Amino acid sequence: MVRWTGPCCVRFAAVAAAMVLVGAPVAADLLGDLARPLDGRSMRSTSTQRNEDGSYAHGNWDNSNVAPGATKVVLDAKGPGMVTHMWFTFLGPEKQAWAPEGSANHQELLLRVFYDGSDRPGVEAPFGDFFANSFGKRVPVISIPVVVEDADSYNCYWRMPFRRSIRAEIVNESTKPLSLLYYNIDWIQLKRLDRDTPYFYAQYRQEYPVEPDKDYVVLDTRGRGHYVGTVLSVRTRSPSWFGEGDEKVYIDGEPTASIWGTGTEDYFLSAWGLQTTSTPYFGTPYFDQWGIVGGHTSAYRWHLNDPFVFQKSIRVTLEHWGWISPDENAKGETHSWNERQDDYSSVAFWYQTGTPTFESRAPHARERALPNLDIVVPARDFADAAHHGIGDAVVQENLGFFPQGQLLYHPDAREGAWVEIPFAVTVKEPRRLLIRGTRADDYGTYQPYLNGVKVGGPIDLYHPSVSEWEWHLLDFWPDPGQYTLRLECVGKNPASRGYLLGIEAVRLRERRPRVKEWARDAARDWRTEPILYR
Repeated sequence: MVRWTGPCCVRFAAVAAAMVLVGAPVAADLLGDLARPLDGRSMRSTSTQRNEDGSYAHGNWDNSNVAPGATKVVLDAKGPGMVTHMWFTFLGPEKQAWAPEGSANHQELLLRVFYDGSDRPGVEAPFGDFFANSFGKRVPVISIPVVVEDADSYNCYWRMPFRRSIRAEIVNESTKPLSLLYYNIDWIQLKRLDRDTPYFYAQYRQEYPVEPDKDYVVLDTRGRGHYVGTVLSVRTRSPSWFGEGDEKVYIDGEPTASIWGTGTEDYFLSAWGLQTTSTPYFGTPYFDQWGIVGGHTSAYRWHLNDPFVFQKSIRVTLEHWGWISPDENAKGETHSWNERQDDYSSVAFWYQTGTPTFESRAPHARERALPNLDIVVPARDFADAAHHGIGDAVVQENLGFFPQGQLLYHPDAREGAWVEIPFAVTVKEPRRLLIRGTRADDYGTYQPYLNGVKVGGPIDLYHPSVSEWEWHLLDFWPDPGQYTLRLECVGKNPASRGYLLGIEAVRLRERRPRVKEWARDAARDWRTEPILYR
């Protein structure tokens, strides 16, 4: 198996990483540095097939599988030396011929790097998050120190020096195997390292949800070094925009942050919100839907030319303030400065001499999974003729984003085309009613009704390519009882080739606890006054 990376990109990344290592906030001579002598000898740890005596084999079985709960050591070397590049690839989580039952998701894998025989890893992060691929989503990243090509080839150019030894490993914390793991780890064997050479560190932490009245802490360590990067992942629990909070960086024990930003999107070098992008120094690899309850955003920021330099200590924090709906505001108002309680996780990247004092450790994959907020009513359970109009309905499987399949309804015309999904409510509490399904180029436009009451306007299911999506319909306090969500076809987008409908589930999503505590809308009759907060 071969993966190509452009030589200019590789050299640029290597030079930039070397620049970060010494903490010099100056531009590198990208081509000139290649014409200077380099110390050491190049080495590689690889998954390439070997014979029983350790020699390389002439074959193509260059991968391995890692069983659930097992650990795969991918590098074990004596120093001094410096890792210059890591490349990995493996199967995704979906079912396929090589893995009929599916494989481990990269969020369920833990990447660890140990220096000089220490029992505390210097690098400890979910594999995907380390490569700016959060939420278990496989997405492209094109940056200087991290490149994820075609969403399945993971490259890292962070320089990782070590004196006596280094061990890098992948821990499979999934209930499924890690399938077809290929890797190449390049490092330079050196005669010596300068005494003040800092080590590379990366540490994951999370708060589900963030703590009230406290800024979210990305890193807090004592020692000397420089901070070089952040990966932040946010799953929203309130409507609207989460990212008005500032970054606040405390240097060398100062009581008030001397580095104080202007907003979360500004820290990630965007403006007026975030959108999917990938650049050499910053990006938003994953952004699903704007302003919904349960939206996902992941962003990275590499401080390659602008590291945060500290001599005694550093504390990197983020405020969690933004817009919320009036039923979450103490005065029932809507404005931009409200403390939110969304789900945050992060990876901090830094270089430091000595031993870091940051106490956070990555929890097991079971605890890293985002808590479920939904009462789920699978649409696949209602594919029988009693629950749809003209046309056929089947359970469509083998969709990568819906492992359990979805209901696919295939009417030939608009007239008489409808689908009904019944569900029961047992407790009166604030919930958001939504549909999770797919969009495609042959899908129609449908009007939702709940127990015969029109809910919102028609929803257009057309999209040029097949993609997952959520359609949010109603914020309400449903009384206990039986409900039926009906979707009636009212036409199609002019660009659509048909009237199809694909639904994974009807969902009742949990609202933030203060919505229940304040109960502003508990008496609102959704039948006469339906509302959806945005």
